[in-house]
Amino acid sequence: MKREERQQSIVNLLVESKTVDLDDLADRFTVSKMTIHRDLDDLEHAGVLRKIRGGATIDAGTQFESDFRIRERQGHEAKLSMARKAIQLVEPGMTVMVNDGSMAAVLGEMLVQKRPLTLITNNAAVMERLKSESGITLIALGGIYSPKFNAFLGVVTEEALFRLRADIAFISTPAVSGKMAYHMDDNVVRAKRAMMSSSTRKCLLVNHQRIGHTALHVMADLADFDAVITDSPLEAAVQEEFDRQGITLTIASTQDLT
Repeated sequence: MKREERQQSIVNLLVESKTVDLDDLADRFTVSKMTIHRDLDDLEHAGVLRKIRGGATIDAGTQFESDFRIRERQGHEAKLSMARKAIQLVEPGMTVMVNDGSMAAVLGEMLVQKRPLTLITNNAAVMERLKSESGITLIALGGIYSPKFNAFLGVVTEEALFRLRADIAFISTPAVSGKMAYHMDDNVVRAKRAMMSSSTRKCLLVNHQRIGHTALHVMADLADFDAVITDSPLEAAVQEEFDRQGITLTIASTQDLT
């Protein structure tokens, strides 16, 4: 098996199980542990995974988020349920902002149901999907392209956002703890904050599995959002904490998809 094929197989295993074991990989591909080490080094350098003792994982850490190509293959039903709940906040004729991320990419595709719309986004997946759709005025934000996030980021993106205004911004996050939403990348944080500053209303989208986790940078206070949507009911203790903080969660159950 060629190196590229082996590394793709490792990625596929990570999508299925989130973690891989060094010894198991060496046995599976009949190669040395050193060869697997080099494969994992290559994939870590590309931002696909993070190495841990004895293997690797795609679970988010305080300074790590897996590559867009990984995330777009995970939790599709949860993303669909949250997106369906989110578009209920949109009316034809609105100007809508959609940020980076695989969750936002699913939402972006659904927005065609609400056309005519003006859509402002730095999400390359949304740009590609909607660029030829009638009834969608697409404002594609430029900037420095990030393959890891499949989005445009940086000063150019932020300056463009400061000169635009939207009715609502949909912001996704990989981590929520207490009253705060977090992200591990400072460029992404600045772009999300710029979208929030340029929108009348703000909606936060977060997978329930990411609640109770932090990341390197505080992105926003949950009180800054008009709506917070997640995909599944939380444990009682976690829900009670949100209630104490006065944060209302909207639950978009995947059962609605059946």
